[in-house]
Amino acid sequence: MKSMTGYGKGIASRDSRTVTVELKSVNNRFTEITCKLPKSLIYLDDVVQKCVKSRVARGSVDVFLTYENLSDSAKKVNIDTALASEYVSAAKRLRTEFRLEDDFDVTALMRTPEVITVSVPDDDRDTVAELARLATSEALDKLEQMRLTEGKSIYDDLDRLVGNLDSYLKLAASRAPQVVLDFKKNIEARVRELLDGREVDEAKLLNEVAFFADKADINEEISRLGSHIAQFRTICKEPVPQGRRLDFLSQEMVREVNTMGSKSNDLTLTGYVVAMKNEVEKIKEQIRNVE
Repeated sequence: MKSMTGYGKGIASRDSRTVTVELKSVNNRFTEITCKLPKSLIYLDDVVQKCVKSRVARGSVDVFLTYENLSDSAKKVNIDTALASEYVSAAKRLRTEFRLEDDFDVTALMRTPEVITVSVPDDDRDTVAELARLATSEALDKLEQMRLTEGKSIYDDLDRLVGNLDSYLKLAASRAPQVVLDFKKNIEARVRELLDGREVDEAKLLNEVAFFADKADINEEISRLGSHIAQFRTICKEPVPQGRRLDFLSQEMVREVNTMGSKSNDLTLTGYVVAMKNEVEKIKEQIRNVE
């Protein structure tokens, strides 16, 4: 089991080029990946998205990517020879016309605006993309490790909560038959009190008890909830993402518990139902963290 929250960082270097990728994930019902890249590296968005989607099944993931190129080819000096020639010719004309001392040398020419420019050539996109894949993969390894660690804590908590739910369900199952018996005793006592010694119509009494028993019968809900609990425990142990299926099962658990509550008019049984509701709500809250 994995949590949806975590952090991971990866660095990949080659030939004085370095790509750094940081991943931060939080809870989300779906999978959302947001890449925050420099404008010059926007072509890496698809590369990074595919890497993350291959490893993350659910959650909101922010990707931060930086790139540094310290290689010799990172910058290039360009000389505008035509413009330099014009400057030299202009210097000669000025020296002749105004009889000036000639101190226009190479250093002065290089300092002349736009004669010398520095440009950054286009990088080898395939190389940068490969570095981005490697850095993202390393970041995903660390992200997954953190999500697994937190997932272990979530699993332990869910196991405890489901155990509590199962315990209350067993108590409710043992109480349910007694509810009908108590109702029969109470209604018999009430009828005899009202009839004041006259003979009781057993057929009508039994018919009333049968009607109540059918209305208050929660055996079907108990059976279904027990099945949901068994499925829940099985899914929790599977190595694949479980969040969506557990979320669906928790909704079904809520339905069964609510139905039990609507059928119950017994104080003790209602207490068990309220306790089960409380455990299911805690389960639903915890599932929001499961991938």
